Amino acid sequence: MSTPPDSVDAPVDKSSTATESTAQPKNPHKELVHEVRRRRTFAVISHPDAGKSTLTEALALHARVISEAGATHGKAGRRATVSDWMEMEKARGISVSSTALQFNYQLDPSVDEINVINLVDTPGHADFSEDTYRVLTAVDAAVMLIDAAKGLEPQTLKLFQVCRQFGIPVITVINKWDRPGQSPLELLDEIEQRIGLTPTPLYWPVGIAGDFRGLLDVRAGNYIRFTRTAGGATIAPEELMDADAAAAREGIEWDTAVEESELLVLSGQGHDQEMFLAGQTSPVIFGSAMLNFGVRQILDTLVALAPQPGPREDVKGTARDVTDPFSAVVFKVQAGMDTAHRDRLAFMRVVSGVFERGMVVTHSQTGKPFTTKYALTVFGRERTTVEHAYPGDVVGLVNATALAPGHTLYTEKKVEYPPIPSFAPEHFALLRVDSADKYKKFRRGVEQLDSEGVVQVLRNDIRGDASPVLAAVGPMQFEVVMARMKAEFGVDARLEPLGYSLARRTDTESAVELGRQRGVEVFTRTDGVLLALVSDKWRLQYLQKEMPELTLEPLVAAGE
Repeated sequence: MSTPPDSVDAPVDKSSTATESTAQPKNPHKELVHEVRRRRTFAVISHPDAGKSTLTEALALHARVISEAGATHGKAGRRATVSDWMEMEKARGISVSSTALQFNYQLDPSVDEINVINLVDTPGHADFSEDTYRVLTAVDAAVMLIDAAKGLEPQTLKLFQVCRQFGIPVITVINKWDRPGQSPLELLDEIEQRIGLTPTPLYWPVGIAGDFRGLLDVRAGNYIRFTRTAGGATIAPEELMDADAAAAREGIEWDTAVEESELLVLSGQGHDQEMFLAGQTSPVIFGSAMLNFGVRQILDTLVALAPQPGPREDVKGTARDVTDPFSAVVFKVQAGMDTAHRDRLAFMRVVSGVFERGMVVTHSQTGKPFTTKYALTVFGRERTTVEHAYPGDVVGLVNATALAPGHTLYTEKKVEYPPIPSFAPEHFALLRVDSADKYKKFRRGVEQLDSEGVVQVLRNDIRGDASPVLAAVGPMQFEVVMARMKAEFGVDARLEPLGYSLARRTDTESAVELGRQRGVEVFTRTDGVLLALVSDKWRLQYLQKEMPELTLEPLVAAGE
C-alpha cells in the first residue's frame, strides 16, 4: 500500500491552528485539563439551502482562517466554498462530504485565554443524512440553522431529533434576516410548538426580515449596528451603541426590538445555562451568514455557552474521563479526497488523553496495533499535519484501511465505545455488473464503499452474493456509488430499483414468517443486523396488526 508523500501536508500556520503548543508540558495532567477547557466542538444542522455552507465560510472568515468568503451553491462565476471538494458538490452546489475545521478564537482580547474551535462540517443534502448522523456522534453541541422565511423544515426536524436522542445542546440561528421572511415572534413560537424546545433570545434583530439593521444584545441592552461589505466577502464592520444612541438612530425599529425581547424575557424565556445543557432551552441569534451579520455573536455564544469535551460511556456503561489515557472514536471514513494518491482517510474524535502523531494505538475491534504516522486536519482539500491533539479534536488518519465508522482506538487502558447506529434507509436497489472479468474489481469496490458507510449493503441467500442490494437514505447516495465505482475501480455497474420503501430491524425467529409474506424480504446487513424490507407503510401496518408477535423495530430516524 502506498503512503502519501510529504507534499500533501500543507504548511502549519501557527496563528490559526490548535496545535501550536508542541513542547512537552511540565505538568501533563494540568496541561491536559487546560487544553480540554478551552475546546468547543460543534456541527451545524440544517435543511438544504438554509445557508449551512455559507455560515461555515463566515465562521472561518471571522476566525481569520480565510481572508475572503467563498460563494456557495454553484453561483455562476463565483468560487466554491472551501469545505466542498467533490466534483458532484461543485457541479450541483451541494455538500456531500464531511470535513473538519479547527481554529483559534479569542472571545475577550483582554484575557489571555484563546479557545480552540472544532467545526465538524456535515453534508447539507438530505440524501446524506446518515453522514450527518455520524458527525453528531463526534460533537458536544450543535448550531440549528433556520431559514427566516421557511422556518423549521423536515431535514432540520429530523436532525434535531438526533441531537435530542444524543443529549446534544442546541444553539438556534435564524439565518437570512436580510431577506423577507416571517416575524421573529412567529419563528420562536414555531420552535416551541413543533419541537418542544424553549427559545431564549440572546441577540434580537433590529429591523424586520429584509431590512436587517443590526442586533440588540438582549442581556447587555446595547445595539450592534452592521455595515455591509461588497458581496459579503469580508467581515462586516460593527458599531456598538448604547440604548439611547440606538433609539435616536433607529427610532421605532429599536423600540419594537426592545419591546419584543423584553416580552420574551418576562415570559420566562431568558437564558438558563442548566436548562440549555439539559436540552430544554435553546439560545437564539438572528443573523445573515451571506452578509456576515451576527457571525461573531455566534462564535462568542459557542465559546461562552457550549460545553467543553466531557466523559463518554463505553459499551459497558462505564464513563471514560477526558484525563484517562488516549482513546478515540472513528466517526467517518472518506476515500478519494486526494485523487493523486488514492488515499483513504478515517476521521476520529479524540475522547480522552493526548494524541501524539506516530504513537502506536490499539484497534479495539481487532486487538491489533495501529501506527498513526500520517495524521492530519482536513478542511476541503487543505491538509495540515497534526503533532498533538486533545479531547474534542478531530484528526484524520491516512490510509487507515482497517478502520470503519464506530471503531475505537486506545492506549494503555482498554476501552470500546458503542457502535454508531445506522439511519433508516428508504431507497433500495440491486447493484449488478455485466462483465465477468470486472467482478473482482466490482466486489472490491462494494466492500470499500460499504466499509466507508457510503451506503448500506444487504445480502440474502436467495439473491446470492454476486448482486448485493444497496440501501440508502436518499437516491443521490446511489449516484455517488456509481460515480466512484467508475472513477476509482473502472467498473460500469448498473442499478435495478427494488419495490421497497421501509426497513425494520427483525430477528431470526421472525425472519422465517416474514419471508413468507407478500411485499416483504429479509436481508442481513454487513454488520450482522437482520433487516426486513417492506413495500409500503400499509403493508407494515397490516403486519403489525395481524402478527404483533413478530419483531419489526424502527431504526434511527425511521419514517412513518
